[in-house]
Amino acid sequence: MAFVLLGTALLLLKMTGVTAVADWSWWLVLSPFALAVAWWSFADSIGLTQRRAMDKMEQKKTERRTRNLEALGLGDRRERKARHAKPVFPAQETMRPTYTDPTTADSAAPPPARPS
Repeated sequence: MAFVLLGTALLLLKMTGVTAVADWSWWLVLSPFALAVAWWSFADSIGLTQRRAMDKMEQKKTERRTRNLEALGLGDRRERKARHAKPVFPAQETMRPTYTDPTTADSAAPPPARPS
């Protein structure tokens, strides 16, 4: 885009006859347009243009998904509230079963019988 803007500015200066650009060769004045075409060809060939378009689409999709989840009440705010909320039934917090690792259990207990 910078090459196109530079070429347009040089072309306008050449056409109006302002400053030293009026004395320049037409090849020199129009060369930024050729550079712009070369840059766009190069950017398309390496996939830069497509990658930028895909990044924009992905960002729009993420924003839309976040906005819709917030509208449904399922977004980040709900998760933060749930994380900081106190349990409704505090007794249930202590009633959770705990797992004891048999390798670290009390050594006084006999090992389980193995079938032969």
